[in-house]
Amino acid sequence: MQFSSYAKTLAAAFSVVVIAGCSSSGGTQDGDQGGMTSGAQTSGTSSSTGAAGQGYGQGQQGQIPSVRTVYFDFDRDTIRAEFESVLNQHAAYLRANPSTQVVLEGHTDERGTREYNLGLGERRANAVRQYLTVQGVNASQLEVVSYGEERPAASGRTEEAYAQNRRVVFDY
Repeated sequence: MQFSSYAKTLAAAFSVVVIAGCSSSGGTQDGDQGGMTSGAQTSGTSSSTGAAGQGYGQGQQGQIPSVRTVYFDFDRDTIRAEFESVLNQHAAYLRANPSTQVVLEGHTDERGTREYNLGLGERRANAVRQYLTVQGVNASQLEVVSYGEERPAASGRTEEAYAQNRRVVFDY
């Protein structure tokens, strides 16, 4: 029992270090566009995150979390801090229901080649998979699929549409 407690503490500390190490301080390829998209994305996703926070307390073991989409920044596969609570809810649900399987569907916007976008979608889904396994979810419960740009959530060539398409969807 002592070792198990130590291992859980070590895993939690490792996940914090990984998330902190992967966070971006900005000033990269996104440039000014990053400032514009974060406002648009925050307004589009803050209500979803709030709903997830409310739904979580109502029965984490019996109900699949209501928010099933995690969004990503342009050309990135790092998990944004605002979605950690969503991932923690899914991790708690999956740990409490070890026979439940989920497919993590990676998606991208249409920019980039088909091959690049398939790879990026897979890296995004694998980032979510890694986060969940560090939180104690059995890897056998998780399957990764990349659709790249093939299944857009929003059509159009606007930053709002692009932002909605850069995502990982939980498909229970």
